Amino acid sequence: MTPDPWRGARPDPSGGKQPDPRAEQKPDPRAHRQPDPWADLRPARPTEAPTTAPGDRPPTAPMDPAAPVDASATALTDPPAAALTQALLAAEAGYPVMPLTRSKLPAIRSPHRGHPEVPTCRGACGWLGHGVHDASTDPLTVRRMFAAAPWATGYGIACGRPPHHLIGIDLDTKNGADGLTALRFLAEEHGFPLPPTVTVLTPSGGRHLWFTGPPSPPIPNSVGRLAPGIDVRGAGGYLVGPGSLTTHGRYVLATNTPPRPAPVPNTLLTLLTAPPPPAHREPPYGVPPQPAAALIRFVRASPRGQRNARLFWAACRAQESGLVQELAARLTEAACHTGLPAEEARATIASATRRG
Repeated sequence: MTPDPWRGARPDPSGGKQPDPRAEQKPDPRAHRQPDPWADLRPARPTEAPTTAPGDRPPTAPMDPAAPVDASATALTDPPAAALTQALLAAEAGYPVMPLTRSKLPAIRSPHRGHPEVPTCRGACGWLGHGVHDASTDPLTVRRMFAAAPWATGYGIACGRPPHHLIGIDLDTKNGADGLTALRFLAEEHGFPLPPTVTVLTPSGGRHLWFTGPPSPPIPNSVGRLAPGIDVRGAGGYLVGPGSLTTHGRYVLATNTPPRPAPVPNTLLTLLTAPPPPAHREPPYGVPPQPAAALIRFVRASPRGQRNARLFWAACRAQESGLVQELAARLTEAACHTGLPAEEARATIASATRRG
């Protein structure tokens, strides 16, 4: 059986909510203490969590790169030890890793700061501090990096690197975006399936979907190019690894996530490697843009539990195109087709109009 690299980062099967490190309180020593099923995922107390500023070294001695990793529950209650443990497990499974700060930035400062290299050095100098270019699957190198950054509470996984050639689909939920709904719309519009794959839940309510891709062509990084709320991590990018602790909380695996990422669907790969779309041009007068019909189909295919979210998302896209008034009746009809009351559908469309 292939070892599961995420065994220390999976949610507890008995259930429970992910702890919020911002709301953690010092327990009452007089209270009766029950076993804590989340002990390996809880953040350390403030006295145990060193600052993430690279210039500030914690008072403890740096880790010995050759020392064995203690995977016990005691070690996992210490964020730097937990990050190293999970990073080594990921490296063992073939994912190149590097240490990250609580701000999700590379934890080791560039050796060229103040003296930029031309062309940019990507590690040829032999020093650490080149960000994603330092990411490695070699356990001794991983230990060396974490020894150089004992304040690291997380780890990053480099995308686009062998053997997995990882592609990360970052589905955001901030600023009115709904990346998951946007991805489902793309899947239905272009007719490709979304297979079960490694899914990491972010502290902000978003999620990262991991896929494996071909060695070439390289997948470019992008922000919102596929659709609002969908960012892509490809060659030169990295994903925050599950189990990492950040200023906003911990990254955790979704329940029942598979141990390995699925191959990227061929149609999605085509969309990821397509050249950037041309500059926006207004359609001829009286001719609605082609996606209008797709928006209607997307709403009509809404399953229970997603009807309002899909309708709101589609109405927002129509509002952005200046067609919400023309499409309002058709969107309402499509929502009613799914069983949503007409009054509720009109209220949702009105809400999207006010947002725009």
